[in-house]
Amino acid sequence: MAKLCCFKASYSQLVATRSSSSTGKGKNHDGTVKYGFSLVKGRANHPMEDYHVAKFVQIQDKELGLFAIYDGHLGDRVPAYLQKNLFPNILREDEFWEDPTLSISKAYESTDKAILSHSSDLGRGGSTAVTAILINGRRLWIANVGDSRAVLSKKGQALQMTTDHEPNTERGSIENKGGFVSNLPGDVPRVNGQLAVSRAFGDKSLKSHLRSDPDVQTSDIDAETDLLILASDGLWKVMTNQEAVDIARRMKEPQKAAKQLTAEALERDSKDDISCVVVRFR
Repeated sequence: MAKLCCFKASYSQLVATRSSSSTGKGKNHDGTVKYGFSLVKGRANHPMEDYHVAKFVQIQDKELGLFAIYDGHLGDRVPAYLQKNLFPNILREDEFWEDPTLSISKAYESTDKAILSHSSDLGRGGSTAVTAILINGRRLWIANVGDSRAVLSKKGQALQMTTDHEPNTERGSIENKGGFVSNLPGDVPRVNGQLAVSRAFGDKSLKSHLRSDPDVQTSDIDAETDLLILASDGLWKVMTNQEAVDIARRMKEPQKAAKQLTAEALERDSKDDISCVVVRFR
């Protein structure tokens, strides 16, 4: 666990780096919260475009769990940028400890502006994001942009904590900005016939018709809270929230649960990159 004597210390310590390994695990300092992750490349003919963060850090007297899935499109530069910068940007906000919800929203917006301003380096692609911040194992803040999803299990019942930002559900916002939503036969609804989500980081050519503001939800981690699943749409396209919870709850070790979820999604013929983080409480 990274030890930061004060918050101004190296922000690079706050994020997990991507390695060749597609699976891993960890836990908080007293072992009451454990996590595991699994990432599997899809069948598309391009490099892996999913990135993740999963780790605990100590900031002064508080322990933070930082978990995320970033699902890129048209390249992996934007999700790689998010992996490195989004959590530090959130925690850098002056009012984070007083108002995490506001800080998360402000950091999502400022990070998107930074991505757009560096489009010459980061390219024309973009990324979804789902992030979770666990403070002292007791309070959870979840935010998302796009269709990567967070599902919480309370007494075995699946509770979706995010909103899937799909073009059809936000058609009014897109059209009010001069865009359109098309749905070719056999395909999904797309913004301007291109992008299958209505909110995303990056995507400079479509940004005038897209949103990047997150939905933010909070939850207390009480005795009824079993686990949290964060995953890209490669999982959710072929699995319901309750099915994912049922699979994950069968295993005590969250790493095994994450690996089983990605394996099951492959078995169900998901063709997209499949990534998930499973956090088990107590």
